[in-house]
Amino acid sequence: MKILLLSAYDASSHRMWREGLVRHLSAHEWTVLTLPPRMFAWRSRGNALSWAYGSREILLAGYDRIIATSMTNLAELRGLVPELAGIPTVAYFHENQFAYPERLARKEGQNYKLTNLFTALAADRVVFNSAFNHDTMIEGAVRLLKGFPDCVPPGIVEDLASRSAILPVPLPGHCFVEHRQPARSVPLTLVWNHRWEHDKAPERFFAVLFRLADLEAPFRVHVVGQRFRDCPPIFDEARDRLGDHIATWGFAKDGDDYRRILQTSDVVVSTALHDFQGLAVLEAVAAGCIPMVPERLAYAEFFPELFRYPSMPDNVEKEIDELARRLHMMCLDPLAVREIAPPSLEWLSWRTMAGKYEDLLTGVNASRRDKI
Repeated sequence: MKILLLSAYDASSHRMWREGLVRHLSAHEWTVLTLPPRMFAWRSRGNALSWAYGSREILLAGYDRIIATSMTNLAELRGLVPELAGIPTVAYFHENQFAYPERLARKEGQNYKLTNLFTALAADRVVFNSAFNHDTMIEGAVRLLKGFPDCVPPGIVEDLASRSAILPVPLPGHCFVEHRQPARSVPLTLVWNHRWEHDKAPERFFAVLFRLADLEAPFRVHVVGQRFRDCPPIFDEARDRLGDHIATWGFAKDGDDYRRILQTSDVVVSTALHDFQGLAVLEAVAAGCIPMVPERLAYAEFFPELFRYPSMPDNVEKEIDELARRLHMMCLDPLAVREIAPPSLEWLSWRTMAGKYEDLLTGVNASRRDKI
């Protein structure tokens, strides 16, 4: 089949997903169009315009299937390039705007939600990377539509739900590396490998580390992950206060260096408020780290209860206390921590998942349009 893949905001996780698709479903002829992951507001509203008038010849090359990320304004693109409207199309949701933390919500958030909804309704099949992503999208769409004053036809969300499926982003083969057991004298080694942004709640993570340091608990920490212009100020404070506890500070640009950090760490920690699959944590666990994640978002779908600490949205201090207590116990006996086997993620490898993506693309059809 000839397949057109559209990634309208080609962030690192989206890039990893699309590269895996092309590599592992190589029997098909792929054409890939991407747009840079910057200027979110413009990219969200303008991607259909950018492609319809900037890549029209490519769009008109004739395809058997289209698979587009949820940032793609699919309804507008099909309107501007009507030749695409009859091609069976999958919309893949790495995230949705309905579940963004309210206090961090972007301005004009309702418009972004509508774009998500219109893209889902314009597709023939709608796929989510987690049940949490699916459920928050469906629930959010119900709330959104109920808020409009009139002329909202019945059955919209039911139609969307009937065409939905859950299929996580697979992990590339290079994520599955043998864990390197550190020397007995090496203290517990933590890793925080998320984006340096507010929705990952770094203030909570560093509040825990400050307590561990005050208790003189032995530990080292790798603080990696991508930094952006709007970086929370807690990072500067943490770098000053944690001093010798810091093993690595800053984004690991080299993939081999990054994997070595994960291979030699004991525990990967998340305090996130916004995560639809948690690829950063999954990468670390595939390299042998023990996860310590909150009881919220998509984490329960991937990690057993042993690796989840209580989520307390109405009592942040108590949540911090509980995470600090658990990590303090680990600091006092790192050898016992290293005896715990991390959860297996082989089911998330491309070796296991490629066939499911193949079935998705071969099985999607546009026949439902005759019934609208």
